[in-house]
Amino acid sequence: MGTSEVPNVLNDAGGLPGHSRRPSGRRNAVDPVKALMHRHRELCERAVDPLEIAAGLEAHGLTDRTATRFRHRDVFSLAEEMYARRARDVEPAPQPAPAGRSGARAGWAVLAVLPGVLCAATLTGLRFTEGQAHLAVAAAGILAVALGLRAALRHGPLGTAHRSTNGTRAWTCWLIAYTLFGDGLLSGALAGGPDDPWPAATAPVLALTLSCAPAAWCAHLFMTRARHGLAASRGLEEFAVSVRPLLLGVFALFLCTLGALLALCGAALDEPPAYAGAIALGALLLLARLLATRGFTHAPAVVLGTAGAAEATATATVFAGRLPGCSFLGTPVETVAYAWGPGAVPALVCGAGALVLLIHATRTLTRASAHAAPDGTP
Repeated sequence: MGTSEVPNVLNDAGGLPGHSRRPSGRRNAVDPVKALMHRHRELCERAVDPLEIAAGLEAHGLTDRTATRFRHRDVFSLAEEMYARRARDVEPAPQPAPAGRSGARAGWAVLAVLPGVLCAATLTGLRFTEGQAHLAVAAAGILAVALGLRAALRHGPLGTAHRSTNGTRAWTCWLIAYTLFGDGLLSGALAGGPDDPWPAATAPVLALTLSCAPAAWCAHLFMTRARHGLAASRGLEEFAVSVRPLLLGVFALFLCTLGALLALCGAALDEPPAYAGAIALGALLLLARLLATRGFTHAPAVVLGTAGAAEATATATVFAGRLPGCSFLGTPVETVAYAWGPGAVPALVCGAGALVLLIHATRTLTRASAHAAPDGTP
């Protein structure tokens, strides 16, 4: 065989074994999508659809403008190619059977109603008992409502895999306790007392526990609609623009429902409904929970702690103002309370906290990465 035939043999064989990897190495170097898949291999392997890859890429800072460097017009198009390439090599992750969804939905719907039912039963028992039996019913009712709230917040749309800190739970309990006793204590303090046990504001607390059910349905509506919007969008900015009015609409729907519950509870218990403070607290708690369910736990913890500390400080300054030469300490709270009533203090504090979380939510919950994976609650 002549030497002129050697190149033909090598070409037919595809090249020598020692040199067979060089062309593929050059192809990998000019294939940016493959390099991106290598960097985000875990994301591609666990994704159940292209939307999850798109959300994960956005969470890592990749934008529609950056996607053009990978020869795609937006992140969604890039994610579709990455998912298609992965599907050729990796067996898709098994999807959960949809048969149990209706049962799961009924389960969390019942749990969402449970706190309000337990609170109503406790208040009914308190109306018909006295003395030690009255105290026993109150203690048992508080425990039952606390357990009901815990169950409602651990399952369904309000459930989260991100555990709340002890400080967050403590400040949340303080805010609810202030709604029950705070206005009466502050009124007594401003009058020079309290000399007698101050009345508890049961109507707003009952309305807040009953609002767990509409809060769960509003969270469910927001998550499912946002997920559908993610499937229909063709860009990160387009998705954010479509989800922002959805978030504000769901938030307004909850506030309207809470206002109606306050009116009904106030009429049923023959008490002032304390609209401003209760609605502000309800808005604060809903936004904090919506953020926590999507993994944004730091801002809610800070805002809830700040609001609780502000309410405690406001009451403490009124008592501190009785000390000689310290009357100026209670002047701000006294001015607000005399102008708009004691309920203005929690309304201003919780309202400011809710506004901060609403601004934060419009920036974080409108990202595709906030809706990356189904939570299993729809």
